[in-house]
Amino acid sequence: MLSLHQLRCFLTTYELGSLTAAADHLGYAQPSISEQIRGLEKTLGTDLFARVGRGVVPTAAAESLRPHAEATLAAADQARRAAQGVTELETGTIRFGMFGTARLYAGATLIADVVRRHPGVRVELVGQNSSDVHDDLRRGHIEAAMVAVPRARSEGLVVRPVSQDELVYISTDPERIASPMTAQRLARAPLVMPEATWRAEDSTRSQLRRWLHENGLNPQTRIEVEDVETVVELVGMGLADSVIHRGEAEQLLPRLAPEAGYVSLRPRQFDTFAIVHRAGAALSPAAQVMIELATKRIQAITQPV
Repeated sequence: MLSLHQLRCFLTTYELGSLTAAADHLGYAQPSISEQIRGLEKTLGTDLFARVGRGVVPTAAAESLRPHAEATLAAADQARRAAQGVTELETGTIRFGMFGTARLYAGATLIADVVRRHPGVRVELVGQNSSDVHDDLRRGHIEAAMVAVPRARSEGLVVRPVSQDELVYISTDPERIASPMTAQRLARAPLVMPEATWRAEDSTRSQLRRWLHENGLNPQTRIEVEDVETVVELVGMGLADSVIHRGEAEQLLPRLAPEAGYVSLRPRQFDTFAIVHRAGAALSPAAQVMIELATKRIQAITQPV
């Protein structure tokens, strides 16, 4: 009889091209893996691998079996998750991805919402930038997340926009914020920008680059830092200006740069916040709870889509 263990041994051998490597990867003795493969071949009535040197190569039958084996194991894993979901929601760990500055919008309050509803859970809110959250999703380290997204959609992911926040220009110079900031003026401005590590993928920077390029201009930065709090402090010292989210400006300027103000861009520019998860994934009850609560929190602070 065909078993999930046989399919797992088959796929691992297929991917690694070696019975010995498959045994090491799965933590079994090599004869045990060989026995599982032989049992699967007997059930199917066909050879799945041919020996070549110290390795093995898949037969045509193995190539045909592979996608069905992957789908079967994925379905079994989803069934296991569904069965365990209720228990994990009450006593397990809820792990959810958020864009880096989510702490300024809904970090602590979101966690408070979760533990009030489910006092027994352990909560992990992860992510320094939307880019690394995307990577965690693709690798299966997290089920779902809320990220800031550019207009382009991510391959293999479902992206559901839930709200947007305006990008604003902040400065201590009254003349620079006396009227909306145009692309021409922004290209000449002395800027300090956050997300230095993710400058190439950051959604805000991508949007500003696109806007300036559409006007035949290139963005210039005077100072590069990692966190938005340092950006606001430097603006407050009069060393540079910046473009950040309006929600960030309203929370941070009074505390870190009371002499600074902000103004819209012309035309107004927005970053979109979206719920993201892998396409075709059956989300666990824990992930669904986080999606519900994160959406409510972010829509209460920003403009719902």
